[in-house]
Amino acid sequence: MTDKIVVITGGSSGLGEQIAYEAAAKGAIVVVCARRIQLIGKVKQRCMEISGKEAYAFQLNVAEPDDIEEVSQKILTEVGVPDVLVNCAGFGSFEDFLSVDMAAAYRMFEVNVLGMMVLTQKMAIEMAEKGAGHIINVASMAGKMATAKSTLYSATKFAVLGFSNALRLELKPLNIGVTTVNPGPIRTEFFDQADPSGDYLSSVDWVVLDPEKLARQIVKKMGTTTREINKPELLEVAARFYTLFPHIGDFLAGSLFNKK
Repeated sequence: MTDKIVVITGGSSGLGEQIAYEAAAKGAIVVVCARRIQLIGKVKQRCMEISGKEAYAFQLNVAEPDDIEEVSQKILTEVGVPDVLVNCAGFGSFEDFLSVDMAAAYRMFEVNVLGMMVLTQKMAIEMAEKGAGHIINVASMAGKMATAKSTLYSATKFAVLGFSNALRLELKPLNIGVTTVNPGPIRTEFFDQADPSGDYLSSVDWVVLDPEKLARQIVKKMGTTTREINKPELLEVAARFYTLFPHIGDFLAGSLFNKK
């Protein structure tokens, strides 16, 4: 990863922040993008301290196509064509579909899916011209095994998986890899919005992931042809049952893993 350019959306906190630090530790030139400029400034500074190299921070709202256009041009001009793009920006909420505000559905698709697609296309065009690259899309186990009260979030992550699987086939001849990361619950501030009560993480403590450990596993796969990273293993097995044995899958999703 020495001197490789790694662009990370959602890099102000949580998993994205930890990926930035781990990439910096491997010698990469890190570019962090997020809405919260104060936080990404701190992440940038920490990356520079870790790597001893320049790092960059750009304020980006992935729900705004014009914002993506402007920031993309800044990255390409000031830093260069990314070797790795990590699409980590996203949010979720846990609530009954019958009472959900549908404006939230539009917003969630804009951030989790459409904005990710717009940025990916812009960077993939440049990677294709360069003849190499790696795109890592952070999806979710919710995109493999849906559970109650995650209708909107699961729908966006199913979309990310479908998009990534097709994109992988299209970009393979261009020497651009596409990897999806499908984590279960991660101990980050994601759940401050998804579940303000804090009850969910407590109820599934036995499968909650450490963001630093997951970040190390993701960075280790940068530049490889890895198709998916599925964590934790227990939920990966459950997701396979969900696909292969639908009735058992519904039972697991509606009982053992129904903690929202």
